[in-house]
Amino acid sequence: MFKEFKDFIAKGNVMDMAVGIIIGAAFTAIVKSLVTDLINPIIGLFTGGVDFTNKFFVLSGGTEGASYATLEAAREAGAGTFAYGAFIMAVINFLIIAYVVFLLVRSVNKIKDASVKAEEAAEEAPAGPTDIELLVEIRDALVKK
Repeated sequence: MFKEFKDFIAKGNVMDMAVGIIIGAAFTAIVKSLVTDLINPIIGLFTGGVDFTNKFFVLSGGTEGASYATLEAAREAGAGTFAYGAFIMAVINFLIIAYVVFLLVRSVNKIKDASVKAEEAAEEAPAGPTDIELLVEIRDALVKK
């Protein structure tokens, strides 16, 4: 059983997947910073300074009749919140990540297609005579003399 597990782990696909997950986690941090630090301020310019991360409704709980300045303050007070702003930001993060992954996959596919075309062109190129064919020609030429 251990040998079978070792063979499974040693396969390239598992290692590729592990590397992909690690890079994906790091990439997620970069995209989160991109959205929080660059895109949110630009969206804020067009929406009159609105920051979506703190858009929420208090559903229940917390201090009765209290108004919370931030989503974090409402959650700390134990209030049930409907955090639609956080959801909007998650959707924006997803769309950015999906678009970048699309660009990466498209680039990789183009490289693979170019490689396949080069291999096909190499296979289609007329091959010279084989060693055996050359030896037969030499033999026949010597026999004719």
